[in-house]
Amino acid sequence: MPSLFDLTGKVAVVTGSSKGIGRAIAERLAQQGAKVVVSSRKRDACEVVAEGIRAKGGEAAVIPCHILHKAELQALVDQTNALWGKIDILVCNAALNPYYGPAAECPDEAYERTMGGNVRSNFWLTNIVAPQMAARGEGGSIIIISSIGGLRGSEKLGVYAISKAADMQMARNLCVEWGPHKIRANCIAPGLIRTDFARALWENPVLYKKRTRETPLQRIGEPDEIAGAAVFLASAAGSFTTGQTIVVDGGTTSGSVANDDD
Repeated sequence: MPSLFDLTGKVAVVTGSSKGIGRAIAERLAQQGAKVVVSSRKRDACEVVAEGIRAKGGEAAVIPCHILHKAELQALVDQTNALWGKIDILVCNAALNPYYGPAAECPDEAYERTMGGNVRSNFWLTNIVAPQMAARGEGGSIIIISSIGGLRGSEKLGVYAISKAADMQMARNLCVEWGPHKIRANCIAPGLIRTDFARALWENPVLYKKRTRETPLQRIGEPDEIAGAAVFLASAAGSFTTGQTIVVDGGTTSGSVANDDD
């Protein structure tokens, strides 16, 4: 029997995959047999990831893309189709967080950039790809990387949290619209993960100590732990899972661990 996680013959596009969570997802999808498009703004950084995948026997191509520009998202899809003829798996991982502070003080420009990068770009890209998936009649998997911020209020990350809550609703809506065409759409909501994107949080000793002390698993996560969830959602293992937000946070949103010195 073939593995439930086998992705041989599938084509995957992963945005923001030159580092962090996106890179881990691209590498693990390739490990399972998928042909992977590595994409971010910087070609050189993407080439490093693609070369690493090829060195391990996988197939990878580089197509740079700035997610804030609709024409570049269309080009990402068009060039993938020209190269490999289809997209079976779309992972919307690229995101922005230009502002840290109270929502009431967020400049309009930062708000627009956050929503543009975290919501509108995903809206554009999924609505470019989903009709093509439907036309082929073979279905597909759309995965949006959200955040546990979309499930909770935040004193300093409120605008970012709003954008990530919108991503969860986007997945639910895509599920309903495209489910009859065998297209699944889900979110992954990571907790604090050791990435450059979240460096300001996990390198802050006060925040790091508080998070690790209160989280049931007593640590922060690693990019590969998000990649595992993505492989599940992309593969036959997740074939009846759609419209969901899978939380991968070490138990953070389930409750805080009591400490003797609290």
